[in-house]
Amino acid sequence: FAARTGEPGEKEGGRFLWADERLRLEAAGKAGTGSLSFLLKGDLFHDAVANEPDGELREGYLDYSRSWLDLRLGRQIITWGAGDLLFVNDVFPKDWSAFFSGRPLEYLKLGVDAAKLHVATPALNVELVAIPFFRPDNLPSAERFFFFDPLAGVSNRTLREPASTAGNTEFGLRVYRRISESDASLYAYRGYWRQPSFLPDRFPSPAQLQGSYPRLAVYGASAQRNVGAGLLSLEAGYYDSQDDRSGADPAIPNSQFRTLVGYQRQLGRELTMGAQYYTESLMDYQTYKASLPSQFPLQDRTRHLLTLRLTQFLKYQTWKLSFFGFFSPSDQDALLIPEVWHAITDRLSLTLGANIFASQRQTTFLGQFQQDDNLYIVLRFDF
Repeated sequence: FAARTGEPGEKEGGRFLWADERLRLEAAGKAGTGSLSFLLKGDLFHDAVANEPDGELREGYLDYSRSWLDLRLGRQIITWGAGDLLFVNDVFPKDWSAFFSGRPLEYLKLGVDAAKLHVATPALNVELVAIPFFRPDNLPSAERFFFFDPLAGVSNRTLREPASTAGNTEFGLRVYRRISESDASLYAYRGYWRQPSFLPDRFPSPAQLQGSYPRLAVYGASAQRNVGAGLLSLEAGYYDSQDDRSGADPAIPNSQFRTLVGYQRQLGRELTMGAQYYTESLMDYQTYKASLPSQFPLQDRTRHLLTLRLTQFLKYQTWKLSFFGFFSPSDQDALLIPEVWHAITDRLSLTLGANIFASQRQTTFLGQFQQDDNLYIVLRFDF
C-alpha cells in the first residue's frame, strides 16, 4: 500500500497511489546435462484502487549454455552500466510509476521480449541484444499523480509506438573485459527514446497532440575498480537524438552527453555508504533556446545531480535501515527515500518507507511531484 500525505484532490483512489494484493509465482528447471534451462516469473494481483484483477509476466525465458556461449530467448530484465538508480548506458525500460510510489525496487526494471547472446573469449566478452518488440517506460499517470504538463489543457492526444518490424528492431552491444584491475565496458545501442514526445498541431494554441517515440542511438563506456577501501565507478554516454540532430525541433529531446562518478565503501560494522555525481548536458543549447515555445520551461544547459545511499544492518541482519537521496543543485529539487525493513521470520518480512519530494519550482523533474509525497508499507511472505 502507498498513501499520499497531501491532499488527494480528485485523483483516482483518493489518498492511495496503489493498493495491491499480489501473488508471485516462479518456476525454473533444467533439461539433459543442464545446457538447456528455463525460468518463468509472473504476478497475479488485485488492484484495489481500480478494483480490477490483473496479471503480468515479469520474466519468461529459455537459456542455452555452452562453455563459451550463452543464448537467452524470451522476456528478460537486462541491466547495463555502473550507476545506482542513475542510468547512463542502461537504456532498457523502467517503471517510474512503481519507483515513485514505493513499490519494491525489483519493480523498477521492466522485462523486454528479446534475444541476448553472450560470447566469452580469452580476450574479451561480448553481449549482443536484439529487441524486436518495443516497450516504453511506464510513466506516472495523471489519474494517480500530480505532475507538470505544459499542455495539460489539450485532451485530444494520440500516441504511436514503433511498429514491430525488422527495420525497427532495437540492437544493443556491450563489450567488456578486465584491464589492469578494472572492469571496463563499451556500449552501443540503436533504438528509441523510452519516453514519448508530443508534437502540437499548431502553436501557441494547439488543439491536438500527436505522440511518438523518436529514434535514439547511444554510445558509452564504464569502468569500476577498487580505490582505497571502496569501489570507484566511472561512466559516460553520448545520446544521439537521430530525429533532431540540429536541436531545432522543440518536440524532440536534444542530443545529450551524460556522465557519472560514484564511490561506495563500508563505514563501519554492517554500515555502507555510496555517493554519486551525475551530469546531463544538452547539445545545441542555443538552438534549443531559440526554438523553445513560451509554454515550456527553460532547462539549464547542464543538469547536475548528487545521490547518497546509507545502509545499516542490525540484529544479525534481521533489520535494515536505509536511506537514498537525490539532490540537484541546478534544478534545486530533491527526493528523499528513508526505509526500514524487518525480517519477522525467515519467510515473513515487513517494509516501511516514504518518498519525500522537495523543490523551489514545480517544473523540474523531481519538483513536479511535490504533491505526491507518500508513505508505503509492504508485507511479504515467501513460500
